[in-house]
Amino acid sequence: MKSKKLAEFYEEASSTTKRLEKIKILSKFLKELSENDRDVMYLLLGDIYPEYSEKRIGISNQLAIKAISKATGIGSKQVTKEWKLIGDLGKVAEKLTKKKKQATLHTAQTLTTKKVLENLRKLPELEGKGTVGKKLSLITELLSSATPIEALYLIRTLIGDLRIGIKESTVRESMALAFFPGLDKDGKKKAAKKIQDAIDRTNDLAAVFDIVRKKKLESLDKLPLQVGKPIKAMLAQKVNTIADGFKVVGKPCAIEYKYDGFRLLIHKKDKEVILFTRRLENVTNQFPEVVEYVQKYVSGKSFILDSEAVGFDKKTKEYKPFQSVSQRIRRKYHIEKLQKELPIEVNVFDIIYYEGKPQLDEPFEKRTALIKKIIKNHPYKIVHSKGIITDSEKQAKKFYKKALADNQEGIMLKNLKAEYQPGSRVGHMLKIKPEERDLDLVITGAEYGTGKRSGWLSSFILSCRDGNKGEYLEIGKVGTGIKEKTEEGTSFEELTKELTPYIIEEKGKSVKIKPKLVVSVTYQEIQKSPNYNSGFALRFPRLTVLRPDKSIKEIATPEEIKKDFENQKRNWRYG
Repeated sequence: MKSKKLAEFYEEASSTTKRLEKIKILSKFLKELSENDRDVMYLLLGDIYPEYSEKRIGISNQLAIKAISKATGIGSKQVTKEWKLIGDLGKVAEKLTKKKKQATLHTAQTLTTKKVLENLRKLPELEGKGTVGKKLSLITELLSSATPIEALYLIRTLIGDLRIGIKESTVRESMALAFFPGLDKDGKKKAAKKIQDAIDRTNDLAAVFDIVRKKKLESLDKLPLQVGKPIKAMLAQKVNTIADGFKVVGKPCAIEYKYDGFRLLIHKKDKEVILFTRRLENVTNQFPEVVEYVQKYVSGKSFILDSEAVGFDKKTKEYKPFQSVSQRIRRKYHIEKLQKELPIEVNVFDIIYYEGKPQLDEPFEKRTALIKKIIKNHPYKIVHSKGIITDSEKQAKKFYKKALADNQEGIMLKNLKAEYQPGSRVGHMLKIKPEERDLDLVITGAEYGTGKRSGWLSSFILSCRDGNKGEYLEIGKVGTGIKEKTEEGTSFEELTKELTPYIIEEKGKSVKIKPKLVVSVTYQEIQKSPNYNSGFALRFPRLTVLRPDKSIKEIATPEEIKKDFENQKRNWRYG
């Protein structure tokens, strides 16, 4: 496929904010893709590989500026000046490509998506001396052959800011519409669910597309769940009381600790153990002791376990909050030292695959029985999660208090007959926490500080996620809870370092940031506000911890915030 055709699709898709229109535009485009164009599916979401791959483009704004300069013959200073005026490097590339020298245009070759992917896939492979120059050469080769509209989307793809409003859910619905047009509304809904299940199971849009384009919907079930390839974790919904929880999941139900740790999906194939976070990141090297525990205390040649890793004090054996061990997720050096200073216990609460057989469709009670059969409990190393089965609200409350006394977040309520649904926020698994007011949000903007905070980002814009529209809606700013010194906790310097690679626009002291970094925030109350496009504002927000283990797909939605707003009003009225 010609790269220009893909760029023209991007342009058409970005011309509307209406989800149904985007689905129609994308469904039409999908029908035009041939079997040889399968990898274009990754480019639709700004990627070059399946979601399970750790390989990412990772190009900085500064390298993109150098590439635009080299390809157009216009100085880097002028490119930077245009960027500050326009605020979009893609638009800068489009504008300057129109002005580039005729000599460069004369030698241009017609770009194909195959060539684009070929060059982009070389970028993550490069390392060592001369890497920057080699990357620059690969990018410049593409830009030198690009038309203005191709240059626009090439640069946006490179810096991870495609801006066309296409999400995984849009692709799912578009595939159902494109290849099963004769189905009625319910039929399309079932087809879309089957497609989504296959995406969640494989994390590979192209593999799913290969089957869907042949209109073989039932063949999606044959796409295997593979040990060693990360799978999306099943997520819980919130509920306020145990009584409400029983109404949803039924009686009796399983009640387990809601651990104050981080999700760890454990894969074992023969002698190899691989660990993934809920964000599909491979963290095997960061947790060598977990590899050892799994090899020693879990029986079986191949399996996938779902667990929560919790920190504890090595002297008192008291469990510690997430923020005390969160740094272990991203640290790649001094592993042995961190292992001793910040030990963890692995609490296994589900099993997804065992000895060649997927467990997704098995009822939860059967999966739990299997966990207890194969795991030899070793406290402060690896254990099956603490839990009870009951239909008694009194017994459930007693267990809830026990979880809180053990320094955990609360409890989970689980339907005994429920299947495991990867990637879904399901109603048959619920979480209950104390009435503290906290939200997981993403940082989408900031301002540079003054005085002793000069050079650091110091005021951060928080946003929730509208999954239906693929938009991020602002809900307030936070500047408290952040430390001056890194050794005291999450600092301004640390946040600045984390966020700088994701800056996509600068205007004076203000910057716009690509939604990437998830943070937990406490607040006094939610208020209605015309100042933010979510319609709400947080009163006295305070940043408590970075959540590198969480995906932006897991942050609070406008619907959840509205529900919390209404609940607090109800509590004021009756409490």
